[in-house]
Amino acid sequence: MSGVRILRLAAGGDGVGRLEDGRTVFVPRSAPGDLVELTRVREHRRFARARVARVVEPAPERVGARCPHYVEDDCGGCQLQHIASSAQRAARRTFVGDALRRIAKLDVPDPELVPASEDFEYRTKITLHVDDGGRRIGLHPLDRPDYAFELARCHITRPELMSLWEEVGSLRELLPGGVRHIVLRLDRWGRRHVVLVTGPRTGAAALHEAMQARGVAATLWVQPEGEEASAVSAPDQPFPATVFEQVHPAMGDRVRAHAVAAMGDLAGRHVWDLYAGIGETTAALADAGASVESVESDPRAVAEAEARGPRAARLVGRVERVVGRLRAPDLVITNPPRTGMDERVTAALDTAAPSRIVYISCDPATLARDLARLQGFRLRSALAFDLFPQTAHVETVAVLDRAS
Repeated sequence: MSGVRILRLAAGGDGVGRLEDGRTVFVPRSAPGDLVELTRVREHRRFARARVARVVEPAPERVGARCPHYVEDDCGGCQLQHIASSAQRAARRTFVGDALRRIAKLDVPDPELVPASEDFEYRTKITLHVDDGGRRIGLHPLDRPDYAFELARCHITRPELMSLWEEVGSLRELLPGGVRHIVLRLDRWGRRHVVLVTGPRTGAAALHEAMQARGVAATLWVQPEGEEASAVSAPDQPFPATVFEQVHPAMGDRVRAHAVAAMGDLAGRHVWDLYAGIGETTAALADAGASVESVESDPRAVAEAEARGPRAARLVGRVERVVGRLRAPDLVITNPPRTGMDERVTAALDTAAPSRIVYISCDPATLARDLARLQGFRLRSALAFDLFPQTAHVETVAVLDRAS
């Protein structure tokens, strides 16, 4: 097969080219402008997928990956380490703009993007997969969810967690049987946490004692799948180490500040905070003078929000199930998971008809789908935030005003 020129990047980070027969081919680890020879071509009726056998002509934006695992182990945690940071940021802008044009049918340019202050060592959480009875603990190669390679160091994760991984990894023989994942997390106060995700309920006393003996400064948690986590050292410890929190907190704070500011004057306004997490946005809204009704499905996150304050009307449950119990809002802020909002939620928002919706999204495709459903609103502005350098992921804040 002759070489294929890579034309652009698709939303997931794959390069896009054309085969001789005209079909689109998706090629991971390629860069726009590359001329590549392909291998492992998997042909479908309308498209194909392949891997790079050899880069015949590298694109100007192609760079050497900083992380050895990216090349040697084909690590799937990053998708864009082989592309210069400036070109990565341009691509992530395009991912958002393309979704808004193609899915939401909006005639808009690519949004501006707020860059991260660092391109590496920013993640405050990493999930390691335990393979082969604990003999390998690490991350999945690209398209290999059934296998984990042994992790030495993840270059997009904070050094405090990588030093914790060195300490815990050296004690792997003390891991209780049935551990499936190890989650390492750095919380807002700089405290380190180790969460063992296990099968049936099991103990981790031996590992805890060894960590204490070595002076490992971290709280050890055990979380049987489908159950709540409990701290080995203090089962009633209130901080929910397993509750969702942004893995790039500094940039997450910038997203929140922009989203709250985009709501305008909040004094005396009634606001819905949907998918509220541990209540940081609710607190910002209340501090600005709004009355807030928040909805969050994780009861431990809600308990944490209550403990932090300020007081608000907090509902525990899935948004689509409880949104009908909320009183009419003046404004709405929504921050759903990657899957976006349930269709029942977008319908409820159309019926409630607030004057403005601020939508925080971590997936351009589901954002665009939801905007298309919100027929009673028009897009006022969109701004992207670079929360996840080296990856194809991007955060977006879309501001919607009720159509007149």
